[in-house]
Amino acid sequence: MAETKGADLEGITILIMDPDRDFAENLRQELSRFGATVYSAGNTREAADIFGRFETNALLASVETMDEHSEEFIIKYKNTNPDGLFFLVIEPDTTVTATDPSGLVVEDYLQKPIDTTRLAYMLESGASRALAKVDPLVEKARPYFQFRSESMRRALFDMPRIAASNQTVLISGETGSGKEIISRAIHVMSPRKDGPFVALNCGAVPEGLIEGELFGHEKGAFTGAINLRKGKFETATGGTLLLDEIGEMSLHLQVRLLRVLEENQLYRIGSEKPVPIDARVIASTNRDLRQAVKDGLFREDLYYRLNILYLHLPPLRERIEDISFLAVHFMNRALDEIGHERPFPKLSSAAIEMLESLKWQGNVRELRNVITRVAVFLPAGARQVLPMHVLPHLETSAETSSETRSSGKRGIMIPENATLSEAESILIKHALSVTGGNRTKAAKLLGIGLRTLRRRLNE
Repeated sequence: MAETKGADLEGITILIMDPDRDFAENLRQELSRFGATVYSAGNTREAADIFGRFETNALLASVETMDEHSEEFIIKYKNTNPDGLFFLVIEPDTTVTATDPSGLVVEDYLQKPIDTTRLAYMLESGASRALAKVDPLVEKARPYFQFRSESMRRALFDMPRIAASNQTVLISGETGSGKEIISRAIHVMSPRKDGPFVALNCGAVPEGLIEGELFGHEKGAFTGAINLRKGKFETATGGTLLLDEIGEMSLHLQVRLLRVLEENQLYRIGSEKPVPIDARVIASTNRDLRQAVKDGLFREDLYYRLNILYLHLPPLRERIEDISFLAVHFMNRALDEIGHERPFPKLSSAAIEMLESLKWQGNVRELRNVITRVAVFLPAGARQVLPMHVLPHLETSAETSSETRSSGKRGIMIPENATLSEAESILIKHALSVTGGNRTKAAKLLGIGLRTLRRRLNE
């Protein structure tokens, strides 16, 4: 039985066109468990009759039904339903390029047997643009942070109430997990939204300068202080101050910060006159501050002063459902920014499967960077993003290949003067390395059939 938790296809109507009645019926039952309304047809005539009676959000057509009549039907379906999704169902080991109907824009190729859980997520992501049913929390956070996973929904469930408060917030999460973006979202959703949002990375400013950055200085406070300078606390008056990577702050400065937070006033360097402050503080960290307290690296009293309201962002590898969702978002955004003509190329199921299998130690930021590079260097005329398009742009932290990690190189090195055959050989060797020599998985990563891979290896 398919796993029904996660994807929600309520309100989505799907039409399956496949001559294999048993396959179509089994797929209809599986997708129905996700809440979708599903119809099946054995040929174009039956499909046209269903299409004429019901509004269809997605069409799944078997390559076996592809002829001049079915292509006309699909074109009509796309013309009358521009937001409709079209998937082509292919047999195992079928070469993708050989099944691409001329002139048709295919969302993705679904190889039998179909992973209905992954398909349900793809349908949910693609059809959600036309559906009005949206999680209120997702709707509020969407301008700032893209997600659909239950783990992220739970993590951000209290964000609206946190934003409405004026209390200090501590946000934890690995590097690249989106702590600053969530901080900005809290600010924009708060009563302080009309005030400034000021951020300071405590780990990026030299220790000798960070005190002045935070609290400012008076004219003549030290050599070179030719003018009065307000610090970040004063600059953020009426708004929000983000102290990013607070765990990197020195113990000496932690004492001063605690005093400022307790007294709601500060002293500029070189002044004995207190300056009142009115800035809400959000602190973020990629470190375990409780352990840092035990190790004597972080003050316990400051930890409890910061940790009044708390959010923890799970790493991307713990919310796999978000990977394809974010990848599509980043791909479309990057293609739009470089002026790529619509319709945009789609991420193939094999590419999505590969992305979901990687570790993403750099989290969302790393995924965004990889997908942006893929979009920029995507071959002209490509209708689909295949694993072979993604592999050369992977960060070392996302790799599973020991050869790539030990070399210290990022991605795959393909010589500038390499022939197409030589480039293919490099990609195939890399895919086999990533999959531990498993030819079936390597073929999936490359978006080719197993027979094709064997033939290339034997050439």
